[in-house]
Amino acid sequence: MNLFENEAYQPLASRLRPESLSEIVGQQHLLGEGKVLRRIIEQDQVSSMIFWGPPGVGKTTIAHVIANQTKARFINFSAVTSGIKEIRTVMQQADENRSFGQKTIVFVDEIHRFNKAQQDAFLPFVEKGSIILIGATTENPSFEVNGALLSRCRVFVLKPLTKEDILKLLQRAITDSRGFGDQKLDMEDKVLDIIAVFANGDARAALSTLEMAVLNGELTEEGVTRVTLEDVEQCTQRKSLLYDKDGEEHYNLISALHKSMRNSDPDASVYWLARMLEAGEDPLYIARRVTRFASEDVGMADPRALQIAIAAYQACHFIGMPECSVHLTEAVVYMALAPKSNALYMAYESAKKDALSMISEPVPLNIRNGVTKLMRDEGYGKDYKYAHDYDDKLTDMQCLPDPLLGKEYYRPTTQGVEKNYGERLRAIKSWKHEHGAKGF
Repeated sequence: MNLFENEAYQPLASRLRPESLSEIVGQQHLLGEGKVLRRIIEQDQVSSMIFWGPPGVGKTTIAHVIANQTKARFINFSAVTSGIKEIRTVMQQADENRSFGQKTIVFVDEIHRFNKAQQDAFLPFVEKGSIILIGATTENPSFEVNGALLSRCRVFVLKPLTKEDILKLLQRAITDSRGFGDQKLDMEDKVLDIIAVFANGDARAALSTLEMAVLNGELTEEGVTRVTLEDVEQCTQRKSLLYDKDGEEHYNLISALHKSMRNSDPDASVYWLARMLEAGEDPLYIARRVTRFASEDVGMADPRALQIAIAAYQACHFIGMPECSVHLTEAVVYMALAPKSNALYMAYESAKKDALSMISEPVPLNIRNGVTKLMRDEGYGKDYKYAHDYDDKLTDMQCLPDPLLGKEYYRPTTQGVEKNYGERLRAIKSWKHEHGAKGF
């Protein structure tokens, strides 16, 4: 072993990589007692599979545990450095080993980086059982892995680690001799908590941040390494932006974003967005709140706002941070500049109040669905008028229960295109009044 192979010089994340299932943190839906993936590994009955999940959640770690526990030959491939020539050489060797009864497991990290020709090189050997293929990817395998290859693999979806999972890993790192267990550390309160929040479900990021903070900590005369919040801030280039996503500041910032958009202030909106993203907030959480805003505060004044919000959510889901920050910025600025209307929100709240206080009101017989003879004999669907059968596509048919006739829940504003919908609604109500519809 030379200097560069010494374990002490390996990154903290590598030194602490679990060697057994019991050391893996998170993914209990797959690795909990009695769960399918755990049984497969414990029984050494591994078949071709794909691990799909965000960075730092344990895809490569699980593969290493399989390598430690299997009796098969285990080969590591990198989609970044391996070409077709290397693949074919290993496949031929696996074919020969198979004739002697030895299984070969091939692990391909970042399998989505392999092109079609490289992926096709695996296919015949997977089909005839020469190799068991295990792939790891951060991208949707439905789009990034050849259909023929994917159909022969079972896909396991790995989830981001929770804050509690990350904290367990960090606690292990400062107590385990493979980490900093042999060092004297003096950490300020909340250092581990802040690192766990910043990591956003990525164990590798959390351990790397901890390692940098410890290496940059102050070494006292007593041989104690003092690690402060400032050390963490310097290592992450985050200052007071870090906050507990379950705490008060989380709600303060999302409130600030929402109210800045409502007040049509794009500059303030982008600032609060940046505060949240740079503090490690989940972009999908922000995208969900922007989607709510699109209907609650813009609504029919600009129906396209909802489309923009949904598109931003999908972009965040598809490419993640940091790239998706620009998509969220586009959505937030659009919401801030859009005309505002809370008519949909007010309509639902008003209808909800009546629905809860008059919950037993029967549905009028004419708009019930008479699917059986007995129901039709009871009057279900009687006098129903199909609007498309009429020239104006309008009828005088009653749709509300009698006690609610004349109720108006949706009251359009004159903002944006909602003004046009308001004019349309007034025309509809005028027509119904003229044709004797009840409640109009």
